[in-house]
Amino acid sequence: MALRNLKTISSKKLFVNLCVQYIKNNIKKRNMKNIVIIGCGKGIGLAAAKILSEEHHIIGISKTENPELNHPNIEFHQMDILSGNPDDIAFPEVVDGLVYAPGSINLKPFNRLSVDDFKNDFEINVLGAVKIIQKLLPNLKKSESASVVLFSSVAAKFGMPFHASVSASKNAVEGLTKSMAAEFSVQKIRVNAIAPSLTDTHLAAQLLSTPEKREASAKRHPLQRVGNPEEIAAMAAFLISDQASWITGQILGMDGGMANIRL
Repeated sequence: MALRNLKTISSKKLFVNLCVQYIKNNIKKRNMKNIVIIGCGKGIGLAAAKILSEEHHIIGISKTENPELNHPNIEFHQMDILSGNPDDIAFPEVVDGLVYAPGSINLKPFNRLSVDDFKNDFEINVLGAVKIIQKLLPNLKKSESASVVLFSSVAAKFGMPFHASVSASKNAVEGLTKSMAAEFSVQKIRVNAIAPSLTDTHLAAQLLSTPEKREASAKRHPLQRVGNPEEIAAMAAFLISDQASWITGQILGMDGGMANIRL
């Protein structure tokens, strides 16, 4: 009789534990945000997808496939956002976050920059963002707390030689960020930009290709190192989160102190 009661108690405990786990899983699913990440195949975009997919549903778009995106919470679409048609993707009715991570590092003396160089940088950094934001604006408006994260550069604030083209496009990103933040505030859509300095990604590979180049780049920063994509992505994840619900229209420098500190 005692053994039967023990089995009954154990079964009840198992049933209760299963119910609790089921409830927790459903609560977690209800709290999952739908987040679109453009440029998730490499660098900061990839790092953001890996961080955010732990708790949210990611719709990742990139022209570059990456096996690291094989995750149950990541829905990957291979597409070049500039030449592709976002209408081909069935986005969720509600989109809670958008991270636009494509960028460019096109460093040349001004007299060697062509008009096409300026156009290309502007298309990658600005028009691609405009294209996907216009596409997803109705979906973002349906969210209770939507957030858009764009990327500027320390070069937009701190004048550097050979950065004319990228600086022009990144300054446009900052203007776009502030203008959209003002316009969309009525819909409770937050818009912010992160302005990193040199970060150890594929875009910076030529600038960090030797130990000597890496050391020289590190010494240009007060904190004596270059950035890494994971820490920049962590800031993007924070800006997407509800913890940043009172932050909009900001350009957040992550530059090792380069823009504001002189040693």
